[in-house]
Amino acid sequence: MTRQLESETQAPPSLPATGPVPGLLVCALATAIAMAVNWWLPMVSPLLIAIVLGAILTNVAPLGLRYAPGVAIAARPLLRIGIALLGFQLVFGDILGLGAGVIAVIVCVVVFGIRGMLWLGAKLGLSPAQRLLIACGTSICGAAAVAAVDGVIDADDEDVATAIGTVVVFGTMLLGLLPLAVHFLALGPEIGGIWVGASVHEVAQVVAAGGMIGSGALAVAVVVKLGRVLMLAPVMTVISLRQRRHAPAGKRPPLVPLFIIGFLACVTLRSVGVVPDAVLTVAGYVQVALLSAAMFALGTGVRISALRAVGPRPFVLGAVGTTWIVGLGLAGALLVG
Repeated sequence: MTRQLESETQAPPSLPATGPVPGLLVCALATAIAMAVNWWLPMVSPLLIAIVLGAILTNVAPLGLRYAPGVAIAARPLLRIGIALLGFQLVFGDILGLGAGVIAVIVCVVVFGIRGMLWLGAKLGLSPAQRLLIACGTSICGAAAVAAVDGVIDADDEDVATAIGTVVVFGTMLLGLLPLAVHFLALGPEIGGIWVGASVHEVAQVVAAGGMIGSGALAVAVVVKLGRVLMLAPVMTVISLRQRRHAPAGKRPPLVPLFIIGFLACVTLRSVGVVPDAVLTVAGYVQVALLSAAMFALGTGVRISALRAVGPRPFVLGAVGTTWIVGLGLAGALLVG
């Protein structure tokens, strides 16, 4: 029996079980599919597509042991590099140009959004990791924030998949609802842009929603949203510090995660204008590709039975939390607009 198991798990000599190439190739193929679907349907996040592909594959035809090393690389190191490259989307001057009032709105939306959702998630009986993933994804920048939190706390794959699904579903709903609400309430482009940027989850969804309102709203909405993305750095640092308090002495995470230092370095480089536009364009595609590969890798750890056991509570948190964020965003937009 032992020999039989060894023969079943042993990989061919040309593709050793310890090599990362087979797993990385599968992740690359899934990433290409996800980005192709996103090109065809821009409103569908490639990160969501990738994690769904991984979940379907692992529940229909699970990958063998020969793929595990490459999948592990995609799920952690590539994830962290992708988050760091996200910083190339931001310019400090653009954020500061919003003014103290709008910056205060951004901070309040993120801080009170996370705190409110953590409280509600505890009342719903969700695990600390799951409510933190959903809270940060809803309050900061959708799937990218979920991935960043996972890079710090190393959550279960099922929790990550559920959180990404939740923030994408409700962010997509806002994509259609907020432009209609701006029109119905007769809000101007500046107030409407602030509201959209402070409320909608994904950057791509903000671009679409702001464009539906008008070019004036779009410009404001995107910069406000990028201000929320910048909040990744302090929020991840706080989470890392909290993790250090409860971790054993030999397993404490760094004071500031290395990928967050990389994120801030990329923001700085973009802000001082030393990175050519061509490099920024390529970095944007690479960042999406790396995060999509990481999401596929995480999706391969998702079991349908585990998702069923979770029940509807994460989506209740996502629905109420999204409503809370939208209310905070509208109140702030009206106050500063």
